[in-house]
Amino acid sequence: MKLLHAAKAKVVFATQWFWKLSLLKKIIIFMLFVGVLWFGGSQILAATQKQEIQYQTAKVEKGTLVTSVTASGTVSSGNSASITSNATGIVKELYVKNGDTVSAGDAIALVSLDQSAQAEQTQAWASYLSAQNNLNAAKSKMNSLQAALFKANQEFVTDAGTDSPDTADPKYIMEKATWQQAEADYNNQSGVIAQAEAALSSASLAYAQLSATITAPMSGVVSNLSITPGLSISNTNSSSSSNSDSSSSNTSASNTFGTITLAESTPQASVNLSEIDVTKVKVGQKVTMTLDAFTGKTFTGKVAAINTNGTTTSGVTVYPVTLSFDTAVDNMYPNMAVSATIITDVKSDVLLVPVGAVQTSNGESTVRVMRAGQVSVVSVTTGDSNDTQIEILSGLTEGESVVTGQTGGTTTRVSGQTTSPFGSTGFGGRSGGNASGGGSGQSQIRIQTR
Repeated sequence: MKLLHAAKAKVVFATQWFWKLSLLKKIIIFMLFVGVLWFGGSQILAATQKQEIQYQTAKVEKGTLVTSVTASGTVSSGNSASITSNATGIVKELYVKNGDTVSAGDAIALVSLDQSAQAEQTQAWASYLSAQNNLNAAKSKMNSLQAALFKANQEFVTDAGTDSPDTADPKYIMEKATWQQAEADYNNQSGVIAQAEAALSSASLAYAQLSATITAPMSGVVSNLSITPGLSISNTNSSSSSNSDSSSSNTSASNTFGTITLAESTPQASVNLSEIDVTKVKVGQKVTMTLDAFTGKTFTGKVAAINTNGTTTSGVTVYPVTLSFDTAVDNMYPNMAVSATIITDVKSDVLLVPVGAVQTSNGESTVRVMRAGQVSVVSVTTGDSNDTQIEILSGLTEGESVVTGQTGGTTTRVSGQTTSPFGSTGFGGRSGGNASGGGSGQSQIRIQTR
């Protein structure tokens, strides 16, 4: 209590003394008091702002850079095919059982056709015979066109056999036109024959599907049979009509009776690539694939074919790419979902840094390098990159430490530049690029700054 009273007494004395001073002395004392407060406050503020900066760094290393593109799609052809038929009626005989090995075209079962199936089979046979006649006629016409072409050519060559024929002579013009027309007719007939052959093949397959004998679509092992002697087979016909000629036709839906599996076959998958990615892909490149149906398994393969025509839907163009598996896979069926990674390039013995070390602004790439405890900004030329690493073509040497990030600090001086704790362009990757940070061999360097 005595100390408190003494302090109060001193305050009262100082106050009385202050008010007895002249105005000038009061102003001088007040300014000195404010100066002391400002100096003390700035010292306290500077002490609170003094922090420790921690830089995350990684070594510039030589290594192998693997670049790839990813895509998704489905299995386009598995290692199995369905046993199908459009025949309807009663199963009379069954020639195979599950586990039997058959060859393409071997008989699976015999069906006693009902009246509807017999009528469809007769119509299919008629269509087959018509297609056969059309092909024979096209081939016969090919012979006559060849003879006409030879005759026109000989007449033109004979009459225009001089070194300098009169090209304005009407006879010359007519014979040349006749020869050229004969040549065009002959060449066009090749397309007519090809079309007739395709029509015959289609008619043959249609007739086979309506045959009383159900056959194996390919060589392999029979499984999943769902047909027995005495079974009644029926299907639903879908009717379609043409408004132009008011004609109608019936199309029978196929029934599936089992599966033929080829143990040594390798399935294929189809994926779609964008305009940017398809330019990086070539036939023969290696592929890794995963399927939802096979959890935890990765399959290898290669690029088998690229459809460079592409398809456009709603203004978006994609390019179908066919991938083949390296080995046969049991129980892999068409339309299973596939995720694929196509390895587009592998570069060995190249300088690599984490992608998070490179910042790009206005087309110029830079990295921050730790040299003698100081951070310097260095311009670099970059090459290819993947999700984690980027190739350095020039500007760095092996063994240097590059900054991949930092924590702490308020204001950092870097090679004459003042930046925020997040850098002039920020950390965590190039602008517009993947922001994978770090990489192998990272370390931390601490620098105190104000």
